[in-house]
Amino acid sequence: MSPLGIDRAAVAFDARDGLVTAVVQDVADGRVLMVGHMDADALDATLATGEVHFHSRSRDRLWRKGETSGNVLRLRGLALDCDGDAILVAAEPAGPTCHRGTRSCFDRDDGTSAPNPQAFGWLDTLWATITERAADRPEGSYTAGLVEGGVDAVGRKVVEEATEVLIAAKDDATAQVAGIDRTAARGALAGELADLVYHALVLMAERDVSPADVVEVLEQRRRR
Repeated sequence: MSPLGIDRAAVAFDARDGLVTAVVQDVADGRVLMVGHMDADALDATLATGEVHFHSRSRDRLWRKGETSGNVLRLRGLALDCDGDAILVAAEPAGPTCHRGTRSCFDRDDGTSAPNPQAFGWLDTLWATITERAADRPEGSYTAGLVEGGVDAVGRKVVEEATEVLIAAKDDATAQVAGIDRTAARGALAGELADLVYHALVLMAERDVSPADVVEVLEQRRRR
């Protein structure tokens, strides 16, 4: 098992060409960036370097994505499909992925694509970290300390952050009415909202309520 959770021995490379399909997603929001192929050497190089490698079928050689453009794909996670013959690669792109200069190979030539899903997919990564801290309770972890304090400790932080969100929102509204630059006010509001979301997730972990439980409720309400 690799440190990224993939069972190297379970990869079913094609018996004819030794390849598996590799689908690359942006770890921030799940956007599909490109599709390529990996052989054993490409997978091993990806795991060893932390940068995504492929087997170039046109050049019949190992290819590190971004080796000429500098637009590398930094590896953040791997998963196999049910048959083991396709790999899902979660990556952080260092620039446009497509050779046309677009973010994704599935974007149109003008760079437009489907509506941005707003990067909520990345919250899965944050949730995994929070639940890990809650379970392992590593020394010095802020998250572990909150969970150790129980529902009252986490709940107080949620209330505190909600109040700070309101104050930051009112500051932004004041700036908007005054017609002044809102960059600082909006940045402060985003920061307070981030704190609120984080502490709400910690409260969910402490109470054993999953994000999927919350999403299910939201989906039910949307249908009303």
